[in-house]
Amino acid sequence: MNVPPNQNGTNGLPLAFATFLIWGLMPLYLMLVKAVPPIEFVGWRIIFTLPVCLALVMVLRQTVQLRAALAWPVLRLLLLSSVMIAINWLVYTVAVQTGHVLATSIGYYMNPLANVLAGTLFLGERLSQRQWLAVALAALGVSLLAWDALDTMGISLALAGSFCAYGLIRKLAPVESLPGLTVESLILLGPAGALLIWYAQGPAGSAFGGDLSLSLLIAASGVITALPLLMFAMAARRMDYSTLGMVQFLAPTIVFFLGLFLFDEPLKTSQLACFVLIWSAIAVFLWDLYEQRRQRLANEAPA
Repeated sequence: MNVPPNQNGTNGLPLAFATFLIWGLMPLYLMLVKAVPPIEFVGWRIIFTLPVCLALVMVLRQTVQLRAALAWPVLRLLLLSSVMIAINWLVYTVAVQTGHVLATSIGYYMNPLANVLAGTLFLGERLSQRQWLAVALAALGVSLLAWDALDTMGISLALAGSFCAYGLIRKLAPVESLPGLTVESLILLGPAGALLIWYAQGPAGSAFGGDLSLSLLIAASGVITALPLLMFAMAARRMDYSTLGMVQFLAPTIVFFLGLFLFDEPLKTSQLACFVLIWSAIAVFLWDLYEQRRQRLANEAPA
């Protein structure tokens, strides 16, 4: 199994932080398009992501890389990653539509732990003692949160597992981020088109094309979808998957703050305990990264 080199294992950190910041703020955008049925919105996301990717391919002159991504060895992996991201989007939208928001938040809190596990099991990444301590603290926090929602654990596991698998496949696929996302959008174009035709023929009709401001917001989903996915794929290929997993706690934590201070959701004791444990875990993990960097610089310094 060929894994792309990570250099020092953390040179994708800025991309990772930017990605999870955008995803953490995503509820603010979704509130603006809440009039669109969630599953229909997934279709529009796919439809409008493709032209964004194709335009970037032309501007950045990556047509050669795009043709290479269509070769079967690479295409086979991108077919799998397309299925994983489609499952993730569909499970998320259906869960929100049926009122299982807590289950989705738990899923995205579980996902970083799944990334750490995948990094150690499939990529041969080794964690230091401090990093294992961080993982244990985070696992305890997520367990406290999940205890209140055992009946919807299937939703949480599906979200965590599908996105973990997506990131792992994109890390292993020998394709650059932009051509890979372009091919994934092409693969999902047919199902998305069929879904939108079905909605357009329904009693309510299509959500796109009526109100101008809503249509522009729907069209903006292409950029809002493509940008963080591109940065995520770039970060996954440039850093240890375990480290990426710990940084990923940033997104659900931002959502936690939005729910608490903007949407006035009540704060449960289990949620507060989970929050404290997870941020303690992140602090331990960042402390370990700092110590590793300080030691590396000391070893590289001239005698």
